Amino acid sequence: MSAPFIHVGIITVSDRASQGVYEDLAGPALRELCESYGWQIQAEALVPDDLLSIQQAIQSFAAQGCGLILTTGGTGIAVRDVTPEAVRGLMRVEIPGFGELMRMRSLEITPNAILSRGFAAVVEQSLVITLPGKPQGAVDCLGFVRGAIDHAVKLAQQKPTSC
Repeated sequence: MSAPFIHVGIITVSDRASQGVYEDLAGPALRELCESYGWQIQAEALVPDDLLSIQQAIQSFAAQGCGLILTTGGTGIAVRDVTPEAVRGLMRVEIPGFGELMRMRSLEITPNAILSRGFAAVVEQSLVITLPGKPQGAVDCLGFVRGAIDHAVKLAQQKPTSC
């Protein structure tokens, strides 16, 4: 059985990348991984570490029908890291297991993983997963939770599931 077709939105959250100080590498890394899964990238955005900008991008992507919205960046503990707060301000339900697994598996790679506040939530009819801002961390963490995404997207979109 093939994986369901998923429309994806990718939001890179970074003050410096949004100002052109450096190139966004995490967004393109996630795009490549998503395409390797057979998912279609429907929307992409590069926004500053700003709660309202993040929320507007998420709401826009949800309105466009993205079943999966990935954010990369803003999940640490720096003063400007507000991605979790932005998502929590919009969510219907939080799914803590995504963050728990991402942190647990990431701790095998770096002790700093314990500082990550990544998690997943349902916003409107979209599964939103907040990922680290480093390209390899974002790709690794998405890979760690890949097995639950198809089912979670179906549930978020209120589609029938096999279990």
